[in-house]
Amino acid sequence: MTQTFKRTAKQQELRQLLSGPATHCLAYGGSRSGKTFGFVDAICTRAINAPGSRHGIFRYRFNAVKTSIMLDTFPKVMKLAYPGVSVATNKQDGFAELVTAEGKSELWFGGLDDKERTEKILGMEFATIYTNEASQVPYESYLLLQTRLAQKVQKLDGRPLALKDYVDLNPTTETHWTNQLWVAGVEPQSQKFVNKDDYRHIIINPADNLDNLPEEYLRMLQTMPERQRRRFYEGLFQSDVEGALWRRQIIGRLSDAPAMARIVVAIDPAVSTTIGSDETGIIVAGVDEKGRGIVLADESGRYSPEEWARRAVGLYRSYSADRIVYEANQGGDMVDAVIRAQAPNIPTTSVRATRGKWLRAEPVAALYERGKVFHVGIFDRLEDQMCAFTPDFDRTEQGYSPDRVDALVWALTDLFPDVVPVVEEKRKAAERPAFAGAWMS
Repeated sequence: MTQTFKRTAKQQELRQLLSGPATHCLAYGGSRSGKTFGFVDAICTRAINAPGSRHGIFRYRFNAVKTSIMLDTFPKVMKLAYPGVSVATNKQDGFAELVTAEGKSELWFGGLDDKERTEKILGMEFATIYTNEASQVPYESYLLLQTRLAQKVQKLDGRPLALKDYVDLNPTTETHWTNQLWVAGVEPQSQKFVNKDDYRHIIINPADNLDNLPEEYLRMLQTMPERQRRRFYEGLFQSDVEGALWRRQIIGRLSDAPAMARIVVAIDPAVSTTIGSDETGIIVAGVDEKGRGIVLADESGRYSPEEWARRAVGLYRSYSADRIVYEANQGGDMVDAVIRAQAPNIPTTSVRATRGKWLRAEPVAALYERGKVFHVGIFDRLEDQMCAFTPDFDRTEQGYSPDRVDALVWALTDLFPDVVPVVEEKRKAAERPAFAGAWMS
């Protein structure tokens, strides 16, 4: 088949690794380095060379794998590398058929957050399982995927198609299961050494993808704060910050949300949406029937007031929450007004910071230490902020404000009212004082 594009040197190196003898192959490194393209490229090669084969591509959330891979990377790979192969994509069920003169093969795209869809997909057997953006995937979910790596199928030359487990991510911390398995060579649960010959890895960074990235993007990555630069540009696993309130080891994990007794959506709103401005922290959390704190979602990001209000109200409805809690030190009336513009009768509570960030966060971190709080899945950006939050945290030096942590603290403080004192207002907007004050200082 005539190639209509040129793979980067690192993508060629990745192809050699993926077609080698190791079953378990990891690629980690910085952002936009070409990892996903390389893996999808290799999977399509395997599918075309083995008619009747089935291959699974998974992320934590189905919407993410559908948008970023099924409707973006996968069509690009087929158009550039395999223009003569017919493709039939079923967007609703999340699979595609690759059709050649020799037969058909299937690619399935799944999200681990949709239990019904996941059970349907995991009723099948696969010759390849690819876990994309594994920083967001719990180890238990990865192990579940491995139980479906079992399809026995032949290639066009009559030889069996080797089973392959592919994984990629932007590296987080050294405690993450990918670092333990592939770099340290230790199985995270049993702490036994793995066969290193069967666990091979490669590092791929943005500098390895220069032909496909704008110079401005690379300069932006190079000028990020140290921890972000080391992760997204240099592609390095990092240790948690010494003296931080949280450590990864104390964050409890659940694969599915339990029955909930109460749920809130907490907002730490930003005053600006310009480049370099703070994020708006939006956290969904609740208390389950056993009295445990459960973090259900992190939807933080840079939004206009109308956008974050719309998102918060949408989360309130989709999670059947009890109320929205928002920080009102700055823009209290404005915050209430934009929420009520979306949903006039929604229950809200405004809270005002009367103590410093660290003092407010300490009792919440103590809940984690006592095993009282669990995360449903992995919220890597929230947890990065948690594990970098020190008493002397300097937002200017770090280059960001811990808005996700702020929203988390407001949520859990509302859910555990005896944890930390907070000035709370439940009056109507007209009774509140006019816009004044500073952000959480």
